[in-house]
Amino acid sequence: MTQTLTLIRPDDWHLHLRDGAMLQGVLPESARHFARAIIMPNLVPPVVTGAQASAYRDRILAALPEGAAFQPLMTLYLTESTDAGDVAAAHASGLVKAVKLYPAGATTNSHGGVHNIDKVMPVLEKMAQIGLPLCVHGEVTTHDVDIFDREAVFIDTVLDPLRRRLPDLRVVMEHITTEEGVAYAREGGPNLGATITTHHLILNRNHLLVGGIRPHYYCLPVAKREKHRLALRAAATSGLGRFFLGTDSAPHVDAAKETGCGCAGCFTATNTMPLLAHVFEEEGALDRLEAFTSRNGPAFYGLPVNDTSLRLARHDAPQTWPEKIYTEAGPVTVFNPGFPVHWAVEA
Repeated sequence: MTQTLTLIRPDDWHLHLRDGAMLQGVLPESARHFARAIIMPNLVPPVVTGAQASAYRDRILAALPEGAAFQPLMTLYLTESTDAGDVAAAHASGLVKAVKLYPAGATTNSHGGVHNIDKVMPVLEKMAQIGLPLCVHGEVTTHDVDIFDREAVFIDTVLDPLRRRLPDLRVVMEHITTEEGVAYAREGGPNLGATITTHHLILNRNHLLVGGIRPHYYCLPVAKREKHRLALRAAATSGLGRFFLGTDSAPHVDAAKETGCGCAGCFTATNTMPLLAHVFEEEGALDRLEAFTSRNGPAFYGLPVNDTSLRLARHDAPQTWPEKIYTEAGPVTVFNPGFPVHWAVEA
């Protein structure tokens, strides 16, 4: 017998759409299921000013399929030369919903990010004053720190000192991957939120490395030990308002993934909602899926929940989705969880 589940239409609070031909190819995959998304600004060149964010939003809207109702929520890429006045004006206009902190070298197109947090304090102080959230890629990038420890060290040496220095600053810990990240977010108070990706609820580092390197499971932050995956599942399914969905869906053409130095990112826009239904069902928490996907994020960002719905159905037979999305930039492999999924989006 088919089981159905109707949710407030979800939002994605961390999404990469890229630009040009890639944007044209992957945007329909997010617009099909999500009403809104926080759009990452790490283009080449990055989206640094309000004018650049406005132009990027226009390109996204122009690429939407006819009839699609999808709202891009724009962000700015924080650099050590970012102008606090421009940030404040972009926020006051309603255009920009957050500013993104990339530690320099932490992930794709992050080389223009922040080396010294002290150099961006004037911008952060202005953001704390006006209530504009800071979205943080929470990893240190020094070579003496093991890649599996970068998140925990960032919390201790950068994030916690920053939040003590600016207690009114609203912060989103993006794509947390560790039990340390979960514990810090749980106790962080009302000015701290945390996004969790679809793929980090499914993968541990064995999936990436055992039996051969699987490039389409390589992401940053990298998947961690099983105990961390279980901590993320407990957080996502808890119903607590500080945890919400940010897919970090990150398209790269296959040629850039399947190479000697492959790009980081999992493309999950196509099948996130069926995968989440599977995970939440496994955890006995289907009644809390709507909080994670549709309520907690809007509450943190001070936005209303969506006024439309999404229906999922559970079928006896495993469901399928395309193996790849074919764009004019090249093929993009859709995330494969490695197990049968019986849920599908019906409407």
